[in-house]
Amino acid sequence: MVARLVTWAFDGAEARRVDVQVQITDAGANPYFSIVGLADKAVAESRERVRSAFAAIGLSVPAKRVLVNLAPADLPKEGSHYDAPIAVALLTAMGVLPSDALDGLAVLGELGLDGDWQPIVGALPAAMASHGEDLTLVCPLASAAEAAWSGGRVIGVSSLMGFINHIRGARPLELAQPGALIDAPPVADLKDVRGQEQAKRALEITAAGGHNLLLVGPPGAGKSMLAQRLPGLLPPLNARELLEVSMVHSVAGMLERGALTRTRPFRAPHHSASMAALTGGGIRAKPGEVSLAHHGVLFLDELPEFSAQALDALRQPLETGEVVVARANRHVTYPARFQLIAAMNPCRCGAAAGRTCGKAPRCMVSYQARISGPFLDRIDLQIDIPAVTAADLALPASREGTQEAAARVASARAAQAERYQNDGLAIATNAIASGAVLDRVASPDGPGRDLLGKAADALRLSARAYHRTLKVARTIADLDGAEGVKRIHIAEALAYRRVEPNPAQAVSTPNFQRL
Repeated sequence: MVARLVTWAFDGAEARRVDVQVQITDAGANPYFSIVGLADKAVAESRERVRSAFAAIGLSVPAKRVLVNLAPADLPKEGSHYDAPIAVALLTAMGVLPSDALDGLAVLGELGLDGDWQPIVGALPAAMASHGEDLTLVCPLASAAEAAWSGGRVIGVSSLMGFINHIRGARPLELAQPGALIDAPPVADLKDVRGQEQAKRALEITAAGGHNLLLVGPPGAGKSMLAQRLPGLLPPLNARELLEVSMVHSVAGMLERGALTRTRPFRAPHHSASMAALTGGGIRAKPGEVSLAHHGVLFLDELPEFSAQALDALRQPLETGEVVVARANRHVTYPARFQLIAAMNPCRCGAAAGRTCGKAPRCMVSYQARISGPFLDRIDLQIDIPAVTAADLALPASREGTQEAAARVASARAAQAERYQNDGLAIATNAIASGAVLDRVASPDGPGRDLLGKAADALRLSARAYHRTLKVARTIADLDGAEGVKRIHIAEALAYRRVEPNPAQAVSTPNFQRL
């Protein structure tokens, strides 16, 4: 007799079906317990955890030939969540549980040595996959509130004996309920930033269109303050985005007590982060910072201090909205549709070039050259921030803050959503639009087209920079409530493109000012 049970393997943020098959046969004088099916070390160690859990409830693994097959055999199996399905299928093969008891169930969980079911990562993707196949998911009690957000049937179990009693009807368990929906924590207000009106305007455009932003300025100019206030301008996650973000965080083990939040992620890794830390990877491929920032913000402070390899690895997800972690035997894909906000000093010493820097302008040129041109080409808005003066600090707080700017951002995003939904497109913001869609929605008027054409020739804009300028102009028009893109929108969009540092220049200036 072969006992069968459904469980799940994780491929990126998705769950793939695995059939657990257990067979017990006579082995003569050489009993053994073997697990096959491309299992890793953690799965192989399940044998000892299952033996100990059985001993804790007064059972023992039969002294026979016990063979566990995890099908499909060519799919890598990683993690300790196979403990519970192996144990449950083995109980069925032993006759402890009726053969039809596992029909309609999917099981996953890690076993403690005393038979307790320990919390696992990936409960939400597993629950989503179970719901799609009309299966009831049985998982550790500590992970049940998270899994219940799937909308499917979820049963939380605290121990192996508790599961046995549930199947036998001695102590039936109730369906789990979703965890709490946490309110957004208080955010810092834009009113705290003195001066820097152009930077505030750029931040608002960034939030409205989902664009990427680079802030260049001396220490103390307010670059980090501005970046930290971007989440307050962004609208909360909608239902689809919330589910996508939560599935990634579930695989990463970052959902505590099944609680979700509509606040968009804000990730700020240190500049010593490796390429694997940013894009994902490791022995067991895990989501990196770009995926943890999905539908949110990735803030890279001290941009040139990141390794060139790590920064260039971001070029693909910035274009496609996903990151692929390549392995010898498979490829793992994680979603990575994030907004990049980067900040940097004009040169290594941190001083404005040509003022207190003793090595200017060579210091500025060599420092900014650490960032590759193709990477910079993917950043929509690039602005220089001047140092904050004592006069700026003495000014009273601005009358407009995060609340007023967020209202304008919400209005602009609503206009974008209506525009693209009417066309039946799965596009949320202007930053994602491309090709024929961009030509249709962001085609400028005659004067605007002439200005953009002259700028493209004079400033040697690449095709990517040309289209990104159009996207920014479309967002500016949305903030103004305009139907079409006009010359004034193109002009402002061009003002947010920086020139590359030149030894003949003491400071970099916006491209538009050179026209």
